[in-house]
Amino acid sequence: MTSLSVFRDIPPAQKLEGSLLKIYRHDDYPSKMFLAYKVCMTEQGYPWISLVVRRTRLQISQDPSLNYEYLPRMGMKSFIQAALELLFGKHSQAIAEKRVGGVHTVGDSGAFQLGAQFLRMWRKNLKTVCIVSCQKEQYGLIFQDMGFTVYEYCIWNPKELCSDPTLFFDLMEHIPADSILVIGNIIDCRFTQTQWTNLMSIIKSKHIFPFFDVPCQGLSTGDLEEDTRLLQYFVLLGFEFFCSQSLSKSFGIYDEGVGILVVAALSNQDLLCVLSQLMNNVQALWGNPPATGARIITSILCNPALLVEWKQSIKSVVENVMLIKEKVKEKLRLLGTPGSWNHITEQSGTHGYLGLNYQQVEFLIKKKHIYVPKNSRINFTCINSRNIDYITQSIHEAVVITEG
Repeated sequence: MTSLSVFRDIPPAQKLEGSLLKIYRHDDYPSKMFLAYKVCMTEQGYPWISLVVRRTRLQISQDPSLNYEYLPRMGMKSFIQAALELLFGKHSQAIAEKRVGGVHTVGDSGAFQLGAQFLRMWRKNLKTVCIVSCQKEQYGLIFQDMGFTVYEYCIWNPKELCSDPTLFFDLMEHIPADSILVIGNIIDCRFTQTQWTNLMSIIKSKHIFPFFDVPCQGLSTGDLEEDTRLLQYFVLLGFEFFCSQSLSKSFGIYDEGVGILVVAALSNQDLLCVLSQLMNNVQALWGNPPATGARIITSILCNPALLVEWKQSIKSVVENVMLIKEKVKEKLRLLGTPGSWNHITEQSGTHGYLGLNYQQVEFLIKKKHIYVPKNSRINFTCINSRNIDYITQSIHEAVVITEG
């Protein structure tokens, strides 16, 4: 007896970003290069992991006293506390007053999933989500699937080759009242103190709810506190907000997908009410978070010697990225490549824009087998002493040929 499939009307999903890697893997050219990995890469071309993380993981796995019971729904309490202190500082007034807290989340987008569910349920007046970033962010789909009206804005100016505060504040002038403002990687927003003060004024007057993203603390400037200084300023002035704090990239444990949803409230009483409701959502989403990544991170953050070693490893990664950027810029200058390449070193973090147009990117992919995203935002840790000459020579040719 034959029956029709219940899945007969399901069409294939639209291909998401990531097909570039598939094309790269099917390329038979022996010297092909992929410059769009999400993770930090080593000089040898492997995903970076701090040595202190390797040792800590091994030590934990050999601990005979370790039990493998489910964690509480909120997650590992010591991990949440250590993560909050990393974000706001060990002597944070907000932590002392117990008006910031967190929930141990799953994956890089778990905090946004959890936060969005809470806002949909308890703040029905917040119907619009405005996502502001220097790149396309993945969490727009999360809000969209939950019924929010989502607008995404890129504040990277391709003509000026910089993040543009003017674009940001033009948006803020027109953003509807009672909206959710998602700011992707706050360190990318190069604003003056006056501009941040102006933003806070708009947020207050329009009753906007901020939802921040801290995807890789420490890997932007090499200074853990500098990367979140703005967030500390927001909490100091009594703003309420959510924040997704992902710790996977900062520790090099990408397969763990570990982080927290941070909640900043006006009082401990308000905080406890929010956390209790979030627990109900957690029960429906994932029940109990995984423990391994949280155990590794907590062991390092709570051990002064290991913490110093980890901080140094973060600083070394950033210093190496800065050196690579300087070398790329200098080699392009020596080749006489048309245009200014100062924007390469003016961007912070492991990823940044080359400032190439679509035609130039296509030249790199098809003629040089160098795989670069359409927007030319690459991972600079993919460039090393073995490939930098070929890459810069290829960029030079791409610019000269397409301009000619």
